[in-house]
Amino acid sequence: MTPTTSTPPERSPRIPEHTLARYPDSVRSARQHTAPELNHMVAMLQKAGADRIAIGHGRHPASVAAARALHAAWTAAGGSALDRVDWPETPASWLRPARRLTAGDPDAWVLADSIAGCAQVVRRLAQQENWTPARTIGFAGLASDDLVALTAPISLAGMCGPTATGGMWRIGDDRVVLADEPHRGR
Repeated sequence: MTPTTSTPPERSPRIPEHTLARYPDSVRSARQHTAPELNHMVAMLQKAGADRIAIGHGRHPASVAAARALHAAWTAAGGSALDRVDWPETPASWLRPARRLTAGDPDAWVLADSIAGCAQVVRRLAQQENWTPARTIGFAGLASDDLVALTAPISLAGMCGPTATGGMWRIGDDRVVLADEPHRGR
């Protein structure tokens, strides 16, 4: 008799419901984007030298509106959007959206969704060879330590985005840092 060897199946990167329950703010619907946020996002992409971007978003109306607005603003500024990828709140897997987002080797990725939805897709993006958080920009609603906690042990260091007032946030080693907030305290 020949011994058989089997490889244990790879553990799903899906975040379990009991984990999401510990972060109740993460499952709230995405927030509506603002004009200062959108303008700063376009400027951030330009400053990063991006030309070809991929836009990913959940299916909540605020996420869809943010993705459409960015697509329009980015192409009006002379950039190109390789793809605009959406995903349902609870798919069987976020693997297809992650693969579509990374196809064509974009210069940058932009994400718009609830914190939980973004965390789910980021867990799959991390398995794609050409994805890196340092080339990923998120809308203001993603500037939360809950995103960092839900994606652990994946490091999101370098991911950044604009705040709703046109400032900037970024993810350090283990938390979100407001890099500047131009309208605060004025």
